[in-house]
Amino acid sequence: MEPRVKLWIEKNNAVVFGDGRLRLLTEIEKQGSIAGAAKELSMSYRAAWGKIKASEERLGKKLLVIQKGGSSGGGATLTPFAKKLISNYQSFKEKIQASTRSTFQKTFK
Repeated sequence: MEPRVKLWIEKNNAVVFGDGRLRLLTEIEKQGSIAGAAKELSMSYRAAWGKIKASEERLGKKLLVIQKGGSSGGGATLTPFAKKLISNYQSFKEKIQASTRSTFQKTFK
């Protein structure tokens, strides 16, 4: 047996960040655009953009730098804040998982 933990961060009972937004931001960084990330994650552009905007509003910080379309095309890159948020979330999640495994082993030995 092995424990599983689902983790997300809320503010005022609304999701700010979790594994889904982590995957979305990571894919935006990889693809260089919200549209490319949405396609790769099998979600609509509108859903992806909505999640980003909701998180930005709840955090009071920008997660993306958007380059509008045009002759060279548009794109999106992560802000330094978004990169730090990803790093902090991953670190926090690893600590939670390690603590959960330890507690599980002590409890179910």
